[in-house]
This record gives sequence, structure tokens and C-alpha cells, in this order.
Amino acid sequence: MSRPLAGPQTLLRSINGRAILETLASDGPQTRTDLMEATGLSRTAVTQVLRMLESAGAVAPDGVDRSSRGPAAGKVGLHPHLGFAAAVHVDHRAAHVVLVDATGAVRAEAHGDFPRKDDNETRVAHIAALIDRCNATVAGPLHLALIGVPGIVTADGSIRNDQGPDGGAFRSALTDRLGCPVRIENDVNLAALAELTAGAGAELSSFSLLLLDEGLGAGIVIDGALHRGFSGVAGEVMYLPQTPLPVGAPVVNDQVVADLALINGRDQNAPLEEHLDAAAAGDEAAMQMAIELGKRLALVAGSIGLVLDPEAFILSGQAAHPVLVDVIHKVAEEYSARLPLRFVVSTFGPEAPLVGAVGEAASALRATLFARVLTTPEKPGR
Repeated sequence: MSRPLAGPQTLLRSINGRAILETLASDGPQTRTDLMEATGLSRTAVTQVLRMLESAGAVAPDGVDRSSRGPAAGKVGLHPHLGFAAAVHVDHRAAHVVLVDATGAVRAEAHGDFPRKDDNETRVAHIAALIDRCNATVAGPLHLALIGVPGIVTADGSIRNDQGPDGGAFRSALTDRLGCPVRIENDVNLAALAELTAGAGAELSSFSLLLLDEGLGAGIVIDGALHRGFSGVAGEVMYLPQTPLPVGAPVVNDQVVADLALINGRDQNAPLEEHLDAAAAGDEAAMQMAIELGKRLALVAGSIGLVLDPEAFILSGQAAHPVLVDVIHKVAEEYSARLPLRFVVSTFGPEAPLVGAVGEAASALRATLFARVLTTPEKPGR
């Protein structure tokens, strides 16, 4: 007869503690009975682990359950002062900051355009000021920040631009200013993670998200995992060769939109959304612009499809505008016999990068806090 496996009690408490913490993070305050059902632990084990977590300052009483017959049962939840993570979406114009707790709940939010002076030091100061503004409204420390930025992000957190990698200077400066770890991520990859977790990609095994804003980028998911590439270049599709464009010319960006507006007799300074809205209202010149842009996006999808063959393409940002979606579907139909392509619309639209940043920040915060709690010795006498 084999004997049951045994191990150090500290390891067992750590495993049980993580199970309870994860349940409280995902499902909110629970009674002991709820935790027994969710984790499979005995009442004695749940009581012992909760005592340990309360001693470590990780959990606290949080209301009562009056839904069942008999005496009201007390609930326990994650301690409200455990701390927060900052999720930030940065584009070329502004920064949007959200503070989240370990449950993923938004606790504070701030948005602000960048000052006219555009350099690394100014951007760091602006983002830090927005985070400070949010942090002043909540009680608890800031443990980490996750920043979504346009452009190529390498494995070491460097941001590549026309001058090459910044050597991690932006991340280092922000880390020093905030006094906590900072993670840099590509904004389109964050949008893809948002769709993978709770959006249009949740039921897809593989997809490519095409996000059109000031430029065009792709987030690639293969077998349920984000593909960043060896050096972070995966998904930089704005310069894919496309006849009759010269090699190295962008498929679509703000300058391309301005050029198409000039050719079609429309305002060069108008944003893309204004042209697309005009096309939806019946403006023929604006529709010609939309047709050209839709063709370019469909051909980018075709190029990706020939290499990766994803299950679907998710249209995000301005690519999700109904006019462009309609044009893309029509172009794809022309090539369907030779190359079937499936397109779906983003669940989160322009907010997808920020939604992805919030999800990743909350996940990283849980990992940080729970590891810290479960390696902290119990206080004497408990």
C-alpha cells in the first residue's frame, strides 16, 4: 500500500494560500464555505490559511453574506491597502493612466496631453505627474507600472525608434522617478492581449490584430500565446512591400492619409476618422479614400495570412470603422477562392491597448503581492 505524499508544512500553506488569494482576487469577498467550495480545502485548512494571511496583512473582513438561511456568515476579502499597479497607455499625443488593485478593479484614472516640448525627460515627468495625481486619491503603495507605447520594444525594455534603441533610458528614468519596477510593452501587443483574454480573440486559437491609429501595427497570437519575435519586431507590418508602392514606403499612416486627402480634394489636416465619417455620410471623395485604405489593409492581411495562416484577423482602432470594415470584407471576398481570410471587429475598439495594459498590470501586481505575502514569516504569537 502506497503512502500519501507529504511535504513541508510551509510549502503546503503556500500552495493553499495562493489558491485562496487567487480566488479572492478573481471572485471578490468570500465566506469560509465559499472558499472551501472554490479550493477544495477543508474548513480547518481554510481557517488556518486565513489566519496566516490576516497576520501578513493580506486579507481583512469584508461584509457578511445574508443570502442564505441561518446566521449571517462573515466574508473576507483582499486587504484594501495592499497597494496598486499603474497601467499606462502612451501615444504620440497623450498619456492615459489607470490605477488598478489586485482584483483588476480600477481605483483611479487620469489623462493628459503631452506638453509641446517632446523629449524623454518631459514625457517621463508628465507620466509620473499623472500617476502621482492618481496615487494621491487612494490609500496604499504603488508596486509597479506597466507602460504601453507605440514602436518596437525589445526584451530588455528598450524602445526602438528612427534613431535606434534607447538602451532602456525611458524605462530607467521612469523607474527612478516612480520608485518602483517599470515594464514597457508595445501598445498593439497589449491590444492583442486584451482581445485574447476577454474579447474577440478569446475563442480563437490564433489571430492577428490589425490596429490602425497614426500608423499600422499587428499583434500576433499563435496557439493562444502572444508572439513578440526574437527582437520585438514581430507585427511591424506598416512597411510590408505592396505594389505599386515603392519598397520602404508606409502602407498607411498619418502622412498617407494626408496625401490621399490631397489627391481626392479633401482637407489634408483632417484626421482619418473625419474622412471615414464623411464616407459613411455619402461623400464620394472620402469614400475613394476609404476604398484605397481598405485595399491596403486587406493586402497586409493577405501577406500575413500566407505566412502565418491565422484563424482570423481582428480589426482594431480606426480599422474597425464600419466603412473600412465593409471595404475590407469586399476586397477579401475577391480573393477568397485563392486565399480565404476571416475578419472580425475588436471588442474594445480604441481602448484595447489600455484594456490590455490594465489586465497585464493587475496580473503582474497579483504575482508580486502574493509572492511577497507567501514568503513573509508569520508574526510571533499568531
